[in-house]
Amino acid sequence: MPSLSRPALRPAPTRLALLVALACLHLGAHAQSAPAASAIQGTLPEMVVSGSRHEQVADELPLSYDVIDARTLSDGQVRNVREALQELPNTSVRLLPSRFSVTGVTSATGRDGNAGINIRGLGGNRVLLMVDGVRLPRSYAFRTTVFDREYLSLELLKRIEVVRGPASALYGSDGMAGLVHFITHEPADFLKGRDGQPDKALGGRVAAGWSGDDHGRTLAGTVAGQASESLQWMVTASARRAHELDNRGDVDTPDSRRTRPNPQSDRDEAVLGKIVLTPHAGQRHVVTLEHVERRQDIELLSSRAPLPLTGTPAQIAGAITGEASERSMQRDRLAWSARFELGASWADQVQTTLAFQKSASRQIGTSERQALPLRVRDNRYDERTWQAGLQAEKLVRSGAWAHQITYGLDHVNSRITNLYDGLNPAPPEVFPLKRFPDTRETSSALYLQDEAVLGDWSFTPGLRLDHFALDVTSQAGFHPPARQPGTSLSGSAVSPKFGVLWRAAPQWSLFGQYATGFRAPEAGQVNGYFENLAEHVVILPNGSLKPEKSRGFELGVRGRLERLQLDASVFRNRYSNLIMDAALISGSGTAADPRLFQAINVERARISGFELKGRYDWGSVAGGRLLTSFAYGRARGTNLNTGQPLNSIDPAQLALGLNYATGPWSLQLDARHHAAKRARDVDSSTAVKPPHTQFTIPSATVLDASVQWRVRPDLRVNLGVRNLTDRKYWLWPDVYGLAAASTTNDTWTQPGRSAHLSVVYDF
Repeated sequence: MPSLSRPALRPAPTRLALLVALACLHLGAHAQSAPAASAIQGTLPEMVVSGSRHEQVADELPLSYDVIDARTLSDGQVRNVREALQELPNTSVRLLPSRFSVTGVTSATGRDGNAGINIRGLGGNRVLLMVDGVRLPRSYAFRTTVFDREYLSLELLKRIEVVRGPASALYGSDGMAGLVHFITHEPADFLKGRDGQPDKALGGRVAAGWSGDDHGRTLAGTVAGQASESLQWMVTASARRAHELDNRGDVDTPDSRRTRPNPQSDRDEAVLGKIVLTPHAGQRHVVTLEHVERRQDIELLSSRAPLPLTGTPAQIAGAITGEASERSMQRDRLAWSARFELGASWADQVQTTLAFQKSASRQIGTSERQALPLRVRDNRYDERTWQAGLQAEKLVRSGAWAHQITYGLDHVNSRITNLYDGLNPAPPEVFPLKRFPDTRETSSALYLQDEAVLGDWSFTPGLRLDHFALDVTSQAGFHPPARQPGTSLSGSAVSPKFGVLWRAAPQWSLFGQYATGFRAPEAGQVNGYFENLAEHVVILPNGSLKPEKSRGFELGVRGRLERLQLDASVFRNRYSNLIMDAALISGSGTAADPRLFQAINVERARISGFELKGRYDWGSVAGGRLLTSFAYGRARGTNLNTGQPLNSIDPAQLALGLNYATGPWSLQLDARHHAAKRARDVDSSTAVKPPHTQFTIPSATVLDASVQWRVRPDLRVNLGVRNLTDRKYWLWPDVYGLAAASTTNDTWTQPGRSAHLSVVYDF
């Protein structure tokens, strides 16, 4: 497949969009005339809430979106966020094997689990994650300590909504690259009869699953009830037990030469409770209680030094003979949301949200050495957040114009703490200590959006004003030993957007959007401090960091024909003031001249690309129905400071699906082709330490197959085989930072062929 960097693949986004639109309109002229796709298929139009902060027909949005519903997650036997998003174009999740060392001397690989979602070339905390409108905790990384963001159980979810491109005009900080919104089930989802109407007083679901690539076992159950005409309730619980994820490594030695996965035991549990009160048609209240807990116990065989021990006496004395790690994380959420129908001059309806969320992550590691004392590391990262919101909506008609106006207030108050403890720290440190001081992060915002409709045209301007503050609440445990006290920081951001949608024909629409995003500096970036005398390294705070900013342009076309559904878009995003964590600012690495590192605003970047996705219904074939789905995405990114490629860009991916349903049986065949990541598409100087070069990956095509047997309308069995051909392959997000000369690169391979089984019973 051609390289991403070839000049021939650089059409201007506007030109490419026009070509796509003209081709699609030409196709539409020869297609059978049809009304909206929903009418053709006999189903209601797909509704989303993330694109405009209120429930809206998805195809009316002037932006790119994706929706993954609970049935797709269940039938696909999806276990984590990575699997949920793997078919989406220009979207990935970094998931590393657990191959770190307790003290970080050799590696930090895999400490962060599912490290974050990458959308169109940027990821981590630059993608906003929410559950039911409440922000999920951020990931935290400082040197070799990394905490991930997957405080989730997919068994609790009704659907996942993905908004591509800057989203700060509605959601504020962190929405630089996009938004992923996890929406949980409600009681009404389980109280519907076979006709889809809510006519049951008691309902629910029981599901059990087994996965062969990690020997995982999942059990989940939901019970929902209609207590009265105005009161519904629901309780969902899930539990999962699993072991290490398999790979294609074949070296099974208990030392650093190992390429097989380290032994691991996973334990995940989650509970969701909801009460929905509807006193009358003009009022609705939802109270939600959620608890998610995860734990991993890992035997780090790959940290051990090979026998016989070699080197200097000091090296032999410090050789690692055994390491183990225990990681845990939990999140608790209590939320109240309400909707009031007012019919007032200033608002037709008002929505309110008040939520408290507490998250705690902990990593405990022990390191046994040949002749030196035991090392223990006990690291913690906690967030306690209050979030409040007030939103009003008003429909205003003026002549031929109709305006759906949305405006409101947001406030978020988070208290963020960390603690490092253990035995035998590296001099000059003394445990316990904190890498940054206790911090209160607050954000207050006003936002306004107008969806103005005139005939076949929709215009959607929007504006959000944010004020953020990062206030140090206590220096205890930080200064001293840090050389200087932590500093506070505050700032503001203005995030405009403007979208246009043209319904060119009953089956076709074209859209375009200009949107902006920003990300405020984080506590660990502003005040992070570290000193290691042995390595002659100092990491300094930076109280002058500025917010990162993004500007994005997008053009797209949608087709909803009798048999074909098509979405195509091109995008071009610019980023400024990107924060580089731990950038080397001075020093030669000697005792007299230590290397000084600091988080600084240095990078400017440009990312452009295109996405194509859709589905074709072949109709009746051999007594059944045949559907084909497809998705393709490609992007290119450039560091405008250096002219080098951005390493965060994923190689192009093509996903194809073939589904055949007849009677009680459904057969599914999926293929994903991952393009190669070549040396000319990589900036090795920022990926690995010189003189090493970055490991690059070959292209690969992976096949999955599954079958579903609907034993009864309320009982279905799913059986799947993943990686049918037992292909050995790597994914780019996982190997970024891996040296080409490493002898253990097979550790990062994906699982080989594996079987998966699940049973779902609705009642």
